[in-house]
Amino acid sequence: MTAMNRSSLEHYQDTQLDLATLLRTLIDHKRLIAGVVGSFAVAGLAFAFLATPSYQANVMIQIEPRRVGLDNTPEINTKPNAVSQATAEIELIRSRAVLGQVVNELNLDVVHKPNYLPGIGAFMARHFKPTANEPLAAPLLGLDSFAWGGEKLDVSTLEVPESLLGKKMTLVAGEHGQYRLLDSDGDALLTGQVGEMAAAGGISLQVDTLQARPGTEFTVARNRALVTQLEYQTKLKVAEAGKDSGIVYLSLEDPDPAQANRVLNEVSRLYVRQNLERTSAEAEQRLQFLRSQLPIVRGELTKAEDALHDYQMRSKSVDISQETSSLLTQVVSVDNQISELKLKRADLDRLYTRQHPTQVALTNQINQLEAQKASMQSRVHNLPETQQELLRLTREQQVTNQTYTQLLNKTQEQDIIRAGNIGNVHIIDKADANVEEPVKPMKKLIVLISILLGGLVAVAIIFVRQAFDRGIVNPDDIENLGIPVYASVPLSRLQDRLNKGRAPRKGTSDTRLLSVAEPGELAVESLRSLRTSLHFAMMEARNNILMISSPSPAVGKSFISANLAVTIAQAGKKVLLIDADMRKGYLHKVVGLQPRHGLSDALAARLSNREVVNATAVDNLHFISCGFAAPNPSELLMHDNFNKLLRELAPKYDLVIIDTPPIMAVTDAALVGRQSGTTLLVARFGKSSAKELEVAKRRLAQNGVLVKGAIFNGVQRKASTAEYDCSAYDYSPNKK
Repeated sequence: MTAMNRSSLEHYQDTQLDLATLLRTLIDHKRLIAGVVGSFAVAGLAFAFLATPSYQANVMIQIEPRRVGLDNTPEINTKPNAVSQATAEIELIRSRAVLGQVVNELNLDVVHKPNYLPGIGAFMARHFKPTANEPLAAPLLGLDSFAWGGEKLDVSTLEVPESLLGKKMTLVAGEHGQYRLLDSDGDALLTGQVGEMAAAGGISLQVDTLQARPGTEFTVARNRALVTQLEYQTKLKVAEAGKDSGIVYLSLEDPDPAQANRVLNEVSRLYVRQNLERTSAEAEQRLQFLRSQLPIVRGELTKAEDALHDYQMRSKSVDISQETSSLLTQVVSVDNQISELKLKRADLDRLYTRQHPTQVALTNQINQLEAQKASMQSRVHNLPETQQELLRLTREQQVTNQTYTQLLNKTQEQDIIRAGNIGNVHIIDKADANVEEPVKPMKKLIVLISILLGGLVAVAIIFVRQAFDRGIVNPDDIENLGIPVYASVPLSRLQDRLNKGRAPRKGTSDTRLLSVAEPGELAVESLRSLRTSLHFAMMEARNNILMISSPSPAVGKSFISANLAVTIAQAGKKVLLIDADMRKGYLHKVVGLQPRHGLSDALAARLSNREVVNATAVDNLHFISCGFAAPNPSELLMHDNFNKLLRELAPKYDLVIIDTPPIMAVTDAALVGRQSGTTLLVARFGKSSAKELEVAKRRLAQNGVLVKGAIFNGVQRKASTAEYDCSAYDYSPNKK
């Protein structure tokens, strides 16, 4: 296998391991994930049902192409990437010119609403069904100041000083249609009666309708008109159905569907009216232009008629030849077209520059007609001089006459358009809202997002805890510190029951020793494995004294010491168990004894060594308790009496096990370790950190104590540590 292939394989295995570890970690915290996701789902569901629903009203408007010129030709924008007419009309709909009138017409800058109990008040009010006998909902828990359903308030006039614009005030309902208006500090501003104008301190207020219990509070405010206009510019949605479709949809969301319909209908009505006014104004301008041209063309017509008549009288010629008549018809037709196009171009000069596509097209048409007219002029020069002059005068008279007639027709047409108020905008569908299906809140989406957010939060919590939780969960982490792991003892739930004074099952003795109460427990079996390992580990030790300590408290050191002593004694070995924790020792409770004297009495030379040794209920197991709470345990352990005690008692037993206080808490373990041939440290699954073990090992080494190995206690069955979980191989007789 090449180096590149090995590198790729190792990278794949590392990636696979990381993914597997990640999945196992999530499985280990499945209860946390389920709890957080469930909480978020419940919160999302509550929000979805308690949130105030919003309804959407819609209006459809058709925008026809704008008509320009005297002949009302639909405007076609031929510029590339040009903005469509609908885009410009959409901006006009959302303009303050339209929305400002809507705000004034509907009094939208005056805001008033009942005060509901936060959380559930609005929900209860929405679901209250008023009746003739009970128009108002009864207050919950006596909270009379809140509205609970059926309350109504209509304010037609509210004028406030500049300092109160945009400020919330409180209207409190009173008896018999009376009310009080309070400021944000609760000070009274004015009092009034429903249906009457009330004024005080620069405030004018008229309440048309007030239906509420006495004491019910409403929030009232007068906003600035510009603020309200900008608010509705944001709320009003205007969009074209498709590019250059000419169909525009207006939509507005509001908790009150009737209010949304009113606002949207008013917006569309005012917009159509403004469009009609713009169309009428354009028609009026065209009409004025046409009327200004009529006298001029009339004068030219009179002049042309007089010139033709005078020439006929002078030349004694009335008729023109057939050839001249045919040519006259063609020339007059071309001249009429040129005159009509020039008139149209003069009208469009008010709207567009000569570079506009419409103007350019008109100029091209005029140039083509002028060229056609020039070709016909060459034919005119071949006619007799009399016929030429007669043709010219007749042509001018007929062209001017047709132009004048056309102007009269256009004037009447524009007058009709101006009077008829015909615009290019039409309301197809008036505002209507579906009251059966609110657009917000979207309950399914909210719940789904809540579940996803809960999952993300749960995973974040897990990884944050993993980042700050330095507890060892892998025996390899201990061995990486140079400390062999002699045994991994699974967590025993039965031991928790024993500590609470409950027997694991009927017929068993009332003891806290798991190895006695439940010898088939997997944790006890692990201690038997430790017993075998110790047999070989202590073969080269300088004595038969085993010290068991730990870096920190609450790792199960006393549990290991007591049950290990029992399992070794059950194997036929004589064992002496010593509780050397003269500060907080409680090993006598685990063993089930209440001795009056202990180690501290022997070290203080109050009693002989033999007097502090106690027999236990387990054969071959003797026990020395901690004794009285000594004020100076370290000094007692440093005294030669401790050395003498061990020299006297150790030869009488196959093994002496000494349970000591944590090494990082006090120095007692270092003193005991100097007298011990073997030292073991107990580490707790998920609690003890690698740093603690490293410090404990270094501190013992500084005092000349070599740590032989470690006992990994309290190992739990987790997916992330499945390969190290010996509980998966439970082979006790109680298991199938």
